[in-house]
Amino acid sequence: MATVDLVDETFIVVAPARIAEVVADPARWMTWWPGLRLTVFMDRGLEGIRWTIAGELVGSAEIWLESHGDGVVVHHYLRAEPTEPGSAVRARRVTDSARGRRVADRLRRRHALAWKKTVWGLKDELEGDRRPGEPVGFTLIER
Repeated sequence: MATVDLVDETFIVVAPARIAEVVADPARWMTWWPGLRLTVFMDRGLEGIRWTIAGELVGSAEIWLESHGDGVVVHHYLRAEPTEPGSAVRARRVTDSARGRRVADRLRRRHALAWKKTVWGLKDELEGDRRPGEPVGFTLIER
């Protein structure tokens, strides 16, 4: 198993084409995963993208977009190893010592929290002022 092996699912009430457009924007990737260089190895269009990653971590990342009801489940996968100091591609072996486990736990936690912040920001951006339970495009008219 990879040192950093994260799986996350977040539901966003948005048209599949809109979220696919956002996910396909390379300018966003740099803000979503600072310290990582992403290279697309599978562009799945409306179903998302898979990348190889290098930099602070080496491995793979994926965003799979699954249409569901009036929105999309955004599945996020990050499977990677930390890299050796001075290398963006050579994996560093994290030992099974107490210190190694703490290092691995900190890496996983940092990347998990960073992704949650990212995807919740994306949810806020794309859903706008929509209230929970309201369909896409619903606008409340105050009387």
